[in-house]
Amino acid sequence: MDNRQVIGSWLSGPRAAAENMGVDFGYRGERLGLPERGPGSVAPLGRRFGALFVDWGLCMLIAYGLLADGDWQASGNWALGVLLVLGVLTVGTVGFTPGKRLFGLRVIAEGGGRLGFWRVLVRTVLLCIAIPALVWDRDGRGLHDRLARAVQVRA
Repeated sequence: MDNRQVIGSWLSGPRAAAENMGVDFGYRGERLGLPERGPGSVAPLGRRFGALFVDWGLCMLIAYGLLADGDWQASGNWALGVLLVLGVLTVGTVGFTPGKRLFGLRVIAEGGGRLGFWRVLVRTVLLCIAIPALVWDRDGRGLHDRLARAVQVRA
């Protein structure tokens, strides 16, 4: 192996290096029994971030208008609580938040179907902590989804 290949494998990460050595990881969601593309496949990262951005903006507006008395500093703190309530109520009942609906996503249980209340609560609390949502597995699921045994899919 020449120096370019060594540097290239280091820059591209361990997954690319393993794939170059012949390891087949399959597509995201294959281990969960989900299709590779289309409805029911694992939601792409960009759409998930977009949905979270829309939800956070909506929560900031609600907190600024109703709870923080026009104080932007306080509205940021209140928005986290609004996000918690929004997530538990909407994902727990219809399976998606307004942002997820706008981006064509929904949250389902690993085996399909709707998440139960406690799993939605665990998922949403961990999402509000933020760190678990930034740690992903090879299927592209955040730690908050893994612990709640949930997966975000295309609607």
